[in-house]
Amino acid sequence: MAATRKKIMAILGSLRSNSVNELLLRHLSDKYRDTLDIRRYNGLAGLPHFNPDIDNEMLPQSVQEFREQIEAADGIVICTPEYVFSLPGALKNALEWTVATTLFSGKPVALIVASGLGEKAFESLMLIMDTLGAKVGKNATLLISGARSKIKHLSSITDQTTAQELDKLMQALLETIPDNQAVLDKATPL
Repeated sequence: MAATRKKIMAILGSLRSNSVNELLLRHLSDKYRDTLDIRRYNGLAGLPHFNPDIDNEMLPQSVQEFREQIEAADGIVICTPEYVFSLPGALKNALEWTVATTLFSGKPVALIVASGLGEKAFESLMLIMDTLGAKVGKNATLLISGARSKIKHLSSITDQTTAQELDKLMQALLETIPDNQAVLDKATPL
C-alpha cells in the first residue's frame, strides 16, 4: 500500500511577484514534487486587517479558509523577506489571525528568512512561532542573508551551501511529521 503524500502548506511572506522567497518555495516544491504535496497559500493580500472584534462567529471567509488550510496541512513552511527590520505586514497580519486558535500548537513548521540581512525578521518570526506553540525542529530554521547573491533570479539556487541548507531544513521538518522516512529516502535530487 502506497503512503499518502504529506500536505505541506507554503506561506510566502512577500507579496512581490517572482521574489527570491517565491523562488525558494518553487525550488522546494520542484525538488519534493514526487513525495510531498506542497501548496502555496496565495491569499495573504486578501486577508482583512486583524480585528479581535470579528474573530468570532462572524469570521471573514478569507480568514476561515486560511485557518482551514493550516489545520489540513501536515506541516507548514514559512518563507519571508525582512522589511524595515521586521516581518512584512501581510505575513504578520495573517499570523495574528491565528493567535486566538490552537492551529499552530504542535504543528510541524519550518522557517526561512531570505533577505539582505534578515536577522530581525528571523528573531520576530521565531518569537511568534514560539508564542503560537509551533513545533519547529532543531534544524528547521534557515536565515539566508544576502539572498539575491545566492539565487539566480527566476532560475536556480547558485550557492551550493544554501541548497544543502534547504535540504537539511526540509529533512528537519519532515522528521517532525510522523511516518516520513520514505519521503526522506525518495526526495528527487535537483
